[in-house]
Amino acid sequence: MTKSRGVILLNMGGPNSLKAVRPFLYNLFSDREIIPLGPPFLQKFIAWMIARKRAPISQETYRKIGGASPLERITRAQAKALEKNLCQEGEDWHVSIAMRYWPPYADEALDEMLANKVEDITAVSLYPHYTKATTGSSLNHLRAAMTRRKINIPLRVVESWPEEPGYIYTLAEGIKKTLVEMKEKTSEEITVVYSAHSLPVSFIQEGDPYVEHLKQTIAEVEKQTEVTGILCFQSRSGPVEWLAPSTPETVNRLAAEGCKAMVMVPISFVSDHVETLYEIDMLYRSQAEDLGMVFASTPSLNTDARFIDALASLVKKAPL
Repeated sequence: MTKSRGVILLNMGGPNSLKAVRPFLYNLFSDREIIPLGPPFLQKFIAWMIARKRAPISQETYRKIGGASPLERITRAQAKALEKNLCQEGEDWHVSIAMRYWPPYADEALDEMLANKVEDITAVSLYPHYTKATTGSSLNHLRAAMTRRKINIPLRVVESWPEEPGYIYTLAEGIKKTLVEMKEKTSEEITVVYSAHSLPVSFIQEGDPYVEHLKQTIAEVEKQTEVTGILCFQSRSGPVEWLAPSTPETVNRLAAEGCKAMVMVPISFVSDHVETLYEIDMLYRSQAEDLGMVFASTPSLNTDARFIDALASLVKKAPL
């Protein structure tokens, strides 16, 4: 008899309506694993104040990309595609999703695992590059839910995969395709810019491997594209020192140096959400074009069949 096996895809989550923006921000800033705000006993109060102040601005941003984050919809589609992929050889797999800061949370994913009587669970972080602010927090949330509910199902964990071959191949192919399309529009030399989500510098100083993982991915991608790019960081928030250079600073610097064409790669994101749809495709595009540059961005991986193959490979290789 084929045993039933489970997979939980871990991601950040996003507001599914404009009304959800403020409580989503509160959940986000309440997590000290992302950014400590004052002493622990004041974290939630400060988070409430920040969410109240930022909600109107964030709501306008989400309104520009359709009034909600597409992250839950895309992650569910990834889960469905992965489940179909894993079941190709007659095995019985059940794939669910667990978001960190907006439903569905870990408890809902665990309910699905229990309902399907899975004999083991593989938790796959949808962040290729490990940081305690994303993968670390999501895994802690899942493990805490399992402990609280006394769920003793064996748990396998895929916490980082910066050099996973299928992931690298999909990224590289996207870059090569975009470069070809760009060369049909301009004869100018094209600069490749890798834009990753920023982190507080203190995380790296404390040993977080995030930047090293990013560099590993870029090195492997560039072996296939044979094009050298520039790494920068987007989406800063909060009064701390963040990784540099920032993406807007990089765009300005390149323009000042005479760059006339740019391809931007959302290197730390595997799904479209506000950072790709608004920040890259609207904000940075507008900035670059205002500075006289031809601009293009590579597609997010979303449900690309090659990327789903990569996720399936990660699941099958996951250690106990």
